[in-house]
Amino acid sequence: MKFKGLTIGIPKEIMTGENRVAATPETVRKLVAEGARVIIQHSAGVGAFFEDDEYKNAGAIIERDVEKLFSDADIIMKVKEPMFNEERGKHEVDMMHEGQLLVAFLHPANPMNHEMVKNLAKKKIISLSLDSIPRISRAQPMDALTSMSTVAGYKAVISASTMLPKFIPMVGTAVGMIQPAKIFVIGAGVAGLQALATAKRLGAATYAADVRPEAVEQAKSLGAKIIDTGIDPKDAIGPGGYAKHLPEELLEKERNSFKEIIREVDVVILSALVPGKLAPILVTEEMVKSMQHGSIIEDISIDQGGNCALTVPGKVVKRYDVTINGTKNIPGSVPVTATHMFSKNILNFVFILVKDGKINLDLNDEIIRSALVTIDGEVVHEGTLEAMRECVEVKK
Repeated sequence: MKFKGLTIGIPKEIMTGENRVAATPETVRKLVAEGARVIIQHSAGVGAFFEDDEYKNAGAIIERDVEKLFSDADIIMKVKEPMFNEERGKHEVDMMHEGQLLVAFLHPANPMNHEMVKNLAKKKIISLSLDSIPRISRAQPMDALTSMSTVAGYKAVISASTMLPKFIPMVGTAVGMIQPAKIFVIGAGVAGLQALATAKRLGAATYAADVRPEAVEQAKSLGAKIIDTGIDPKDAIGPGGYAKHLPEELLEKERNSFKEIIREVDVVILSALVPGKLAPILVTEEMVKSMQHGSIIEDISIDQGGNCALTVPGKVVKRYDVTINGTKNIPGSVPVTATHMFSKNILNFVFILVKDGKINLDLNDEIIRSALVTIDGEVVHEGTLEAMRECVEVKK
């Protein structure tokens, strides 16, 4: 059996507002069937409406002491990156031990997580980040980033609709027709396309921009009016069809292409990401100043630093009468659907990390190599190392 002799720990998520959990009773049952001893922290699943008894019936052990869970586990499966546990007065990394395998959304290139990543390396923890799994056909069942992007794109539009001080659809009234709200999506990847589809269902007039021709065609098929960035696809497309990290002069060109439409729209959805790297700044403070009062910015790229210069991670703020939503765990607000998808993604990923009851990382495997963040006391993730170097340069 694949997991025979291994203990898998699944702690309760401690990020504010995070209701997802890394395993469901269904996925626990599959781990146990493969020989794993599965420990679930007490009430870990209640945010996604899974009770402790359901996990017990699936073969899990329920543990109230989270420090014991971390201590006993060979593998930790989490949704979000380790953080400071206020209840225990201790960081989750400090509860972990050498040789332990950690799988989660680590967002290691984000400067806010650099210290945590360095501490993982110091403790010789083997960590892999789900947001760095390459988008290749073999990795599709493990692609939690795509799954969660679907949730984030949908919920970003719903969130904006609750804050927008006007109707989204065109509405006929006794005083005439009220025109539909205008929603502009920057980054027509999985999240952006889901945002466009949701905005269209709500009756908005939609606009989209992306540096990739294929993404532009998909946005156009959803009825969006395309804003041309003027970026040559040769400069913009990286491995796997993802957008590349553009040099500053091309980013400035891209930002200039948005300036006119930014002044006109009611909602901007920001979802432009470069895998494993900091998200590019595409909306500057000057651009925010130019927006209509009462407009909304939903920066769903915030886990990787954000696309707007004024986004505050984890906060909803108002600047120049524009509301900027920097909520960091949007999928956590749709916990049932999000957990259903995430738990299967992480299960499929962990299955390729273990062989015959032992952690077995094949570094020739593109999926594992791309997701690996720390091993043997070192930070090895390329995008993280690049971001760390950039931060040092900025400080100088």
